[in-house]
Amino acid sequence: MALFVEVAKRKSFSQAAAALDMPISSVSRRITQFETAVGLRLLDRTTRKLALTPYGEAYLAQATRIVDEAQRTFDDMIAQAKGPSGFLKVAAPPDFWVLRHLTDIVCAFSESHEHIHVHLDLHASQVDLVREDYDLAIAVEEPRQTSLIVRRIVETENVLVAAPAYLRARGRPKHPKDLAEHDVVLSVPGASDTWQLTRGDEIVSAPVSGRISCNNLSLARRLAVTGRGIAAANLVNVERDIASGRLDRVLPDWRLPATSIYIVTTSRLLPAKTRRFIDFVSKRLAGVFSGALRGEVMTLPERTLAPSACLVARS
Repeated sequence: MALFVEVAKRKSFSQAAAALDMPISSVSRRITQFETAVGLRLLDRTTRKLALTPYGEAYLAQATRIVDEAQRTFDDMIAQAKGPSGFLKVAAPPDFWVLRHLTDIVCAFSESHEHIHVHLDLHASQVDLVREDYDLAIAVEEPRQTSLIVRRIVETENVLVAAPAYLRARGRPKHPKDLAEHDVVLSVPGASDTWQLTRGDEIVSAPVSGRISCNNLSLARRLAVTGRGIAAANLVNVERDIASGRLDRVLPDWRLPATSIYIVTTSRLLPAKTRRFIDFVSKRLAGVFSGALRGEVMTLPERTLAPSACLVARS
């Protein structure tokens, strides 16, 4: 049953075999024996693709729950004996707050959970949790797949910022409509966009334009610091720049839509290592972002970490 679930989720014998560290021939033979035993064809195989039959689709939904629950029970027994353990693969966006805060949080988690090895994988786009063997993803965009389990853990305030030198040269906007006269760092491809800002019950859709666009918050921050224009940024990303004077708030009485941060998994039945990580990271990130809203510069206490106590990061 577990082999079938692995193959069906990945729609690939080779990927399932690699994940299970088994020969492809063994996986294929076991699945064929399983189909013969139940008397139904669960998978349609061609040279180009593998697809579930209607019987396979129905069986997968039931089998997945049983396999996940069995795995969770097994992991809980191991956790009771020696604490949560294992390899935890986490996807995260390559944003400044991840590099600044999440790495410290993960290292703190690693210190208190010595039997869990955390691999933090930075990706600019959403990943396929099943095919790429991720235990969870930390995301700033809600996934489109309805089959995924999505937990919103915190909302981040977005603000408009610009370098003091840029504002001295171009003037300071007094109303969202004034943004049309300025260069902005766009977050979407193209030369123009529309930003929606609110102040109390007042809502303004402000047309904006610029000569540079990018899809990375850290790069947008850098462009703003170097005087390339006005940028929309997560407050937690730019709080130190504002405190030091490298950036100034623009239209501080107006609010941009907040950005939500999500933790995404493929199931509600999670092993102990994943549950413990989600609880730890959720609480710490909530503290980081609530500190940014209060105007505090939030950092974790510095520690001397042994090399094995921290994480492996790959961008």
